[in-house]
Amino acid sequence: MTKHNYVLALLLLISAGAWAQQKPSAPDVLKAIKQANDYWQSTNLTHGRAFWDNAAYHTGNMDVYALTKNEAYRQYSEAWSEHNLWMGARSNDTSKWKYSYGETDDYVLFGDWQICFQTYIDLYNLQPDNRKIARAKEVMDYEMSTSNVDYWWWADGLYMVMPVMTKLYKVTGNKLYLDKLYEYFMYANSIMYDADEKLYYRDAKYVYPKHKSVNGKKDFWARGDGWVFAALAKVLQDLPKNDPHRNEYVAKYKGLAEAIRKSQQPEGYWTRSILDPEHAPGPETSGTAFFTYGLLWGINNSYLNEKTCLPTALKGWNYLSTVALQPNGKIGYIQPIGEKAIPGQVVDANSTTNFGVGAFLLAGCEMHRFLTR
Repeated sequence: MTKHNYVLALLLLISAGAWAQQKPSAPDVLKAIKQANDYWQSTNLTHGRAFWDNAAYHTGNMDVYALTKNEAYRQYSEAWSEHNLWMGARSNDTSKWKYSYGETDDYVLFGDWQICFQTYIDLYNLQPDNRKIARAKEVMDYEMSTSNVDYWWWADGLYMVMPVMTKLYKVTGNKLYLDKLYEYFMYANSIMYDADEKLYYRDAKYVYPKHKSVNGKKDFWARGDGWVFAALAKVLQDLPKNDPHRNEYVAKYKGLAEAIRKSQQPEGYWTRSILDPEHAPGPETSGTAFFTYGLLWGINNSYLNEKTCLPTALKGWNYLSTVALQPNGKIGYIQPIGEKAIPGQVVDANSTTNFGVGAFLLAGCEMHRFLTR
């Protein structure tokens, strides 16, 4: 361990210990949310494409709007949506639509091009206009008309699309969205879920023992499990109380919560490889933020025991608000785009990304709701 890393670890431990039983104030949480979001929007004036990384930020921004009713935040997401014509991938030739990995316009059925629909639907619900959700319905209705169930073949895809299905159900009342949600989710479980650890591998390539961490352990990528944990929270938020498969989602959500709670580092963060901290040591913000969000959502909505899970959530938020959040509003220590924990990869205070900021915003909003409920 370098001198710099030793000092950082020491400061994190001291800070986490001091905050273990201390709740932040609601005004301080709101200040952190605003600082992070204002920094991001002021330094990203040009709107990008509707691909997953930008779209994941907007899921966080829309949650901040729901909390604050700050019109500037809604307008930022509206402008991004207009920029992208309320579409994901733009091919209109269904014979060429694909769902393996791809960033071109023919990958219409690939979940990374579908997460944008979450924000479009949220904006539609605020100011209804059918053009905002026309493409979302077209794409998802076509997808559901096929016999394929293997659309969600990687962990990230669950966050990208599961909430789209429940949001569209709420808008349309079409129960097929819920039926297909369950079919696709069960396929994902069949190839990525570890029933012993209650965690998800990023995809089938990483299943143990075919793949192992540097120390021969099971390698669960924090951001990957963060995507799934946050997805389940969002699904349970919108799922009808009488849905016949609700218990399945609740069981997976609670199992993840327990595994997450047990694997937190003393400093409040989670390492990139959840069960092998030495595989890629040091703080990482995106996974930590999704875990903190998911835990707080569960406490706020009576799915998780507050006494058991709140200390973990408080330590997570302490890391996010005192270490990840930089004085100028930048959110640091976010692992760059990838699909696994990489030994030796540098992740530091200057490591920032759109999707990581979105995760931070989700965690902050849920913390504020906890403090003001």
